[in-house]
Parts: sequence; C-alpha cells; structure tokens
Amino acid sequence: MTRIALIAHDDEKPEMIDLAQSYEATLSEFDLVGTGTTSKRIMAETDLTVERKESGPMGGDTQIGAEVAEGRMDGIVFLRDPLTAQPHEPDISALLRICDVHDVPLATTRASAEYILEGLAQDRADD
Repeated sequence: MTRIALIAHDDEKPEMIDLAQSYEATLSEFDLVGTGTTSKRIMAETDLTVERKESGPMGGDTQIGAEVAEGRMDGIVFLRDPLTAQPHEPDISALLRICDVHDVPLATTRASAEYILEGLAQDRADD
C-alpha cells in the first residue's frame, strides 16, 4: 500500500487540515503516518486514520526519515512555515536530505502536495 507522511509546522496545521479534508477520499486509500500533533488534528477533523509518531520536537520527523531510509515511504507532505518556524518545530534539512538520497518526493507547499497526492493516486490506479 502507498505510504505517505504528513507533517506540518504549527502555523501550517490549519492548511494541512484543509488539505486532508479536500483530499480525504484520496488519502483514505493510502497508509498514513504523521508527527504527533498533526496526526491527532487530522484524525479529529476527518475520518482518516493516521499512524502517530512522536511529535516533531520529540523526534517524529526522524522516525519518518528512518522509514524513508528503510524504503517504507512513498512520499512526504511537510507543510512548513519558511518565515516564522519556531525552534521547537521539526527541521526539514535532514528529512529533505534523506528523501533526496532515496528518491522519495517531499512537498513543502500546498501546490506541490497536491501534485504528489494526485500522482501517487494515479500510480495506484495504474497498478
């Protein structure tokens, strides 16, 4: 099954919820994993099930990076706040590096997230 990670900085969590609601039918076909608070909010505001990792400051992004390294991740949506990210929020640098090494797409904006979700959904339909 296609496995997608969902991560969002605090100021981007409302955008992530909106994305999850807009793509709920598509996301329901995927195996979802996410950092703690993001996962909790998505599950509270949609009918989606998301495997919760630790929160970002506690290493959830690192847990997701390990799955990338193990070949268990098909894509990541990391909606980040490029201007006012807080020190306690996950840093994208290590995650971006491991995704580049393993050729796993990582979206950092709503537009790029939509492309990844639609592309992965199409891949599933073609199989």
